[in-house]
Amino acid sequence: MVELLHALLPYAIGAGVDTRWLVIQAEPEFFQFTKRLHNLLHGQPSGGAEVTEGDRALYERALQRNAAELLQEVSPQDIVIVHDPQPAGLVPALRLKGVTVVWRCHIGVDRPNDVARGAWNFLRGYVEPANAYVFSRGAYRWDVLDPSKTAIIPPGIDAFSLKNQDLDAESVMAILTAGGIVEGAPRAATFNRNDGSQGRVLHRARLLQAPPGPSARLVVQVSRWDRLKDPAGVLDGFARHVPQRTQAQLVLAGPDPVAVADDPDGAAVFAQVESAWRALPEATRSLVHLIGLPMEDADENAVIVNALQRRADVVVQKSLAEGFGLTVSEAMWKARPVVASRVGGIQDQVVHGESGLLVDDPGDLEAFARAVISLLADPERARRLGEGARRRVARSFLAPRQLVDHFQLLSRLTG
Repeated sequence: MVELLHALLPYAIGAGVDTRWLVIQAEPEFFQFTKRLHNLLHGQPSGGAEVTEGDRALYERALQRNAAELLQEVSPQDIVIVHDPQPAGLVPALRLKGVTVVWRCHIGVDRPNDVARGAWNFLRGYVEPANAYVFSRGAYRWDVLDPSKTAIIPPGIDAFSLKNQDLDAESVMAILTAGGIVEGAPRAATFNRNDGSQGRVLHRARLLQAPPGPSARLVVQVSRWDRLKDPAGVLDGFARHVPQRTQAQLVLAGPDPVAVADDPDGAAVFAQVESAWRALPEATRSLVHLIGLPMEDADENAVIVNALQRRADVVVQKSLAEGFGLTVSEAMWKARPVVASRVGGIQDQVVHGESGLLVDDPGDLEAFARAVISLLADPERARRLGEGARRRVARSFLAPRQLVDHFQLLSRLTG
């Protein structure tokens, strides 16, 4: 969602729309609950499937404080887009003030089960008063909400952002060596910030062993340390099958878990993956790199992710569930061959055999490994898929298309 807003706001402001981005504040217990709620919406009973009255009281207490501050910033002439379940409880207060409200849901499940529907029932009373509901995919629509108020708007990326702008090979290597992600003498790695000032890669990533060499072939997954992103499964599938057939190395990269306060599961997932990594035979362990990316400077983090995706020979996203998966669009825009699970919004982005490879069952580690090996063994096919991936994103998943979709919806609401 953060990536979505980073992409949209500059375009909206450039189009003459006074647009602002507000972030809710709450105690850690609130974020622990809403992380569980996030998983429930994916149909995953993480930490228990039931939402208790205590959970509801915690949720409402935190959002009442935020609503009091928000109502001082808006008027009935404004339109507020509320993103995802965390701030959904703000909708009723905004509607009582006469504000036009859109609730934007980025997450969901292809086939909702009782767990997902339980989460819908918890949120329904908060989101139902909104003037419109926007989902990322048609399959994510809630059948308990008014279909006449529902719109489908897939996310998109900003091609000119620091995470996606073009980088030449020399810049890629300078950034990755400065960040300690690829072996080599650190070089001066500078970049132009969005405000026009010059930035420099100063912080180094956290690694558990020496980084891969400058010429190593890399299979890369960049994502949050989240069970639904299945980094443990990526590690297991790679370690069991890939080293025997190729000389490639695996990079699992995500934010340094101690630096992300609103993702309480991140440290636990990283610890689980680290434990699995330490249990590998030494020869295999040397080919697998767990990397905590520096988070002190958001722009620096973005250019590091950009460089790492561009350095990859194959980008993977072996999610168990996925709202949309902007990291897939990011890699595709960089013309990287992608191997990903056929789940959620990933299957809307990747056309199997044309703009990447999809694995039907994300739990099938052997099929995942076969797809990765096939691209490592056939660089020409990998290049063709990468080129097809970039064309696919250019047609359908860039920010201007998304902005037009939003403007059309808002025009209908205010017309």
